[in-house]
Amino acid sequence: MIKHLSPVTALLATLTLTACTVFPIPEPPRIMDLAAPDSQQIFAQAQNASIRIDTPLASAPFEGSQILVKPTPYEFQTIGEIRWRDTAPVMVRDHLVRHLRKSEGFRNIIVDTSPANAELALISELTAFHAIKHNGSLNIVIQLHTEMMSNRQREGLCVRNWTVNEPVGDGQLDSIVQGFSKAANRLNNDLTTWLSDCLDQYHKSSGS
Repeated sequence: MIKHLSPVTALLATLTLTACTVFPIPEPPRIMDLAAPDSQQIFAQAQNASIRIDTPLASAPFEGSQILVKPTPYEFQTIGEIRWRDTAPVMVRDHLVRHLRKSEGFRNIIVDTSPANAELALISELTAFHAIKHNGSLNIVIQLHTEMMSNRQREGLCVRNWTVNEPVGDGQLDSIVQGFSKAANRLNNDLTTWLSDCLDQYHKSSGS
């Protein structure tokens, strides 16, 4: 005996058969990361120092994971469904940690989530991490305020403000992300040398 489908059953059956077209599955967002440099400075001898790299402080909109563009002096915009793999402060911290470890210039480099102790800490504040359009050209700008601090004495040893600008060839996503990577690598190169010089001064002043 043939049974007739009720209107509700027929509707459910139709939706099941045509689910791919009636309810299309959205594409997942693209997750971007900062690329490491092709080459970097390697120190011949490591400084006898353990440094904790704290996650930079940041306020809106730089505390999020959106890729930011500032087309006018008054407005920030985000690039669609594309985002960083983590928040901008964590991205900056992790990228710097990888760079410092690879430089082999320090006895130990840890992050602020590590339970290990370190005699020194690098604290910082991220005040720019975006693409900016000016006079028809696109540039990546990263601004970071840094301070090397003794964890035992709780005193600052060295302080510096950093501003890095990196031109972007065009407005394509790959070019923008590549620009962020180049800017971060330039910043990390200079920061690594600055930290080493700061430690030289610290050891001389402390007689160690």
